[in-house]
Amino acid sequence: QVQLVESGGGLVQPGGSLRLSCAASGSIFSINDMGWYRQAPGKERELVAAITRRGSTGYADSVRGRFTISRDNAKNTVYLQMNSLKPEDTAVYYCNLNIITTAAMLGRDYWGQGTQVTVSS
Repeated sequence: QVQLVESGGGLVQPGGSLRLSCAASGSIFSINDMGWYRQAPGKERELVAAITRRGSTGYADSVRGRFTISRDNAKNTVYLQMNSLKPEDTAVYYCNLNIITTAAMLGRDYWGQGTQVTVSS
């Protein structure tokens, strides 16, 4: 079994910063791609940022230059540093990890429980 635990969300003023974390634990053999998604009320879930095992990154146009995704493979953890936050960044943020377990030896996607980020004055 695999568990993902997210942390770091909260309320922040426009222009502020937050750092999200998502730690995976359990019967993990390795982790392929890691990503962060977000879903605002009334909108579809969208990809915000992703990082490969080797560290190549990609970002949505709306966050490029403000958000930074990183990972610590030794800790099975992915981070999202969010700077210069805007009210339109308000959403529930979810991590998504493609994990190969020791049992299956095939990668499948796992989701975090979601963490609320609210940007408001």
